[in-house]
Amino acid sequence: QLQLVESGGGLVQPGGSLRLSCAASGFTLAYYAIGWFRKAPGKEREGVSCITRSGGSTNYADSVKGRFTISRDNAKNTVYLQMNSLKPEDTAVYYCALASTCYSGMLARDYDYWGQGTQVTVSS
Repeated sequence: QLQLVESGGGLVQPGGSLRLSCAASGFTLAYYAIGWFRKAPGKEREGVSCITRSGGSTNYADSVKGRFTISRDNAKNTVYLQMNSLKPEDTAVYYCALASTCYSGMLARDYDYWGQGTQVTVSS
């Protein structure tokens, strides 16, 4: 059974950090670019970051540049999103998804398979 499972979300104070994981089972994650998206209540789904198959190229939304870092460990079949200096506006459900490459604009329609998401809440 093919699965993408996000983990690592939780409640954190403003300025804090979290590391999200996106683990694949049933297939090889190394064959795909991976994107992270987020969906906050009342807002459109937003592309956050993307990493190419080799990890040699990454994209970030302007809202997270300099605070978030995407990485991958293909040996562990896992992609990570390190989130530092978190703000209340980062509160959302975070999803990872597969694509053949990191397309500019990070549009959800370019991604084929999605995990179930993990909740991140930034609040004091």
